[in-house]
Amino acid sequence: MEVKETLAAILTETGKPLVLDFIKLPDQLKSGQVLVELITSGVCGAQLNEIDAVKGPDKFLPHLLGHEGFAKVVEVGPDVSWLSVGDKVILHWRPNEGIESNTPKYKLRNQTINAGWVTTFNHHAVVSQNRMTKVESEQDKFFMPLLGCALTTALGVLRNEAKVSTADSLMIMGLGGVGNAVLQFARYFKLNNITIVDKDARKELLARQYGATHFVEFTNKIDTLQALEVLFGEFGRPTIAIETSGDVRGIELCYETSSANARVILVGVPKIGEKASIYTLPLHFEKSIKGSKGGAASPDKDIPFILNLVEHNFISRQAFPTENYNFSDINLALSKLREGVKGRIVLEF
Repeated sequence: MEVKETLAAILTETGKPLVLDFIKLPDQLKSGQVLVELITSGVCGAQLNEIDAVKGPDKFLPHLLGHEGFAKVVEVGPDVSWLSVGDKVILHWRPNEGIESNTPKYKLRNQTINAGWVTTFNHHAVVSQNRMTKVESEQDKFFMPLLGCALTTALGVLRNEAKVSTADSLMIMGLGGVGNAVLQFARYFKLNNITIVDKDARKELLARQYGATHFVEFTNKIDTLQALEVLFGEFGRPTIAIETSGDVRGIELCYETSSANARVILVGVPKIGEKASIYTLPLHFEKSIKGSKGGAASPDKDIPFILNLVEHNFISRQAFPTENYNFSDINLALSKLREGVKGRIVLEF
């Protein structure tokens, strides 16, 4: 390959800042692999979970991170079809049509750096063909990476997993990047009763600006439960409750305050060892609870669909705020994400 090395942010130790350094790329691409140059990358809560090892001890250290990005194809490996040098692509963790290649190995001096089928916290990345979708039309570069996870997940959660209809009412627990995207698609699906719960009261203005009918500040479980019971006693309990933060108290509130026939969808993942407590009797009747896997999204279909919605003003680009950072400031960006942001953090290369 012509590109021999690239700047990357490497997770070398659980709970520690990422290490910025130049890594050596593989000597050649294997079947189904594509070399891309990152333009922008989204930063998802999933990366914080990886850094903190919330699912358990990390067996793959040191390794690269990132799963939603906007990039340009630099080189195409053997057996890859429908992609050419210069094409613009969305990188995503959900599998797509095409070859699923072997995962690449990078080198930092004499140390092997592991990576999955897609990484986006590196200026150049070797990505599996089935983890990218070619795009013919573009919005601005800070919006495009959101198509790799936040937007496709939000669409899929409502359409594929919650089976949303206009008769539904909705509660969203957590107005981060995915939560805000769920709110936007809820408007597209013409839901008229939408409640947002978030610990940051400053987000109420944004929530109401983009279609929320109610906002409840999360303070603690008892007080928030009381506030929701009062609200839903007047306006009715939500038939869809979506938890995006991974906080077990949020999971319990979604389950306890939603309607008897509600579909409760869990997008966020609690830390290992943290367990939600629920009364299971309603599950024997019409209530359901399930964990989301990226909204069961199909990137090759959903990404063009979402771009079409934006381009024809069914959904506003301005409804998806981003906080943009230079890639060299990635650890600052991760710190800001921990504090809570309105929308999505995006890294620019």
